[in-house]
Amino acid sequence: MASSSSNRHAGTGATGPSIPEPAFAERARTLLHLGRVGSLSTLSRKRPGFPFGSLMPYALDGAGRPVFLISTMAMHTQNLQQDGRASLLVTQPEASGDPLGAGRVTLVGNVLPIPAAERGEARGLYLERHENSKYWVDFDDFSFFAMDVVDVYYVGGFGVMGWITAPEYSQARPDPLADAAAGILQHMNADHQDALILLARVHAGIEAQEAVMTSVDRLGFHVRMKTEEGMKGARIAFLSEVSTPVETRKVLVEMVQQARRS
Repeated sequence: MASSSSNRHAGTGATGPSIPEPAFAERARTLLHLGRVGSLSTLSRKRPGFPFGSLMPYALDGAGRPVFLISTMAMHTQNLQQDGRASLLVTQPEASGDPLGAGRVTLVGNVLPIPAAERGEARGLYLERHENSKYWVDFDDFSFFAMDVVDVYYVGGFGVMGWITAPEYSQARPDPLADAAAGILQHMNADHQDALILLARVHAGIEAQEAVMTSVDRLGFHVRMKTEEGMKGARIAFLSEVSTPVETRKVLVEMVQQARRS
């Protein structure tokens, strides 16, 4: 598959127009930003050549490197002392429905102990994500590790997948609406069903009986619609890029007003 640089757009259908979307690298960073726990796989010391996977909380530094706090008694520590190669799988938080249709990302890299000079920063990042770890973060038998990412594989759902280079991933930033997206979706789906049906008809050309906003980002949003022919999905672009919930609301209001005049 191509890297994220060639996956910046996704069409509304086989013959539909291409609608701007964030690059795979940005979507991967967003997913990692929203997540708190992943499945870390290291190379087993007990069974050489076999992967050993288990749940692992993580934090992220400014370049998107996962930061781990691992006990010296953990199998992962024993494995990493022998071979630092590992992968981290993170899935879309609170994904509902078919899990294979949800987003997930796999980071591949080398997990190494964090040097003493950098442990203060790592400690702050980790406590910000995992406040309860304050009870054991300073125990002598816990150490900080970081993954130096060498490759990234992103899956955005059925048929949406591709490799991301390490530089693309490290240079990307989470979507500015990432932390507000859940609230935007809840508000739109609870209070503006008619507006979503109208936008689906005008911007996606689909007559829907029901419409649900399933995701939103700085460039637009996805809707899932119930129609006479069955369930359909579409992406609708914003009139202009947004970066805050207030800007999102203003653009949506403008789009609905224009749709009502069309």
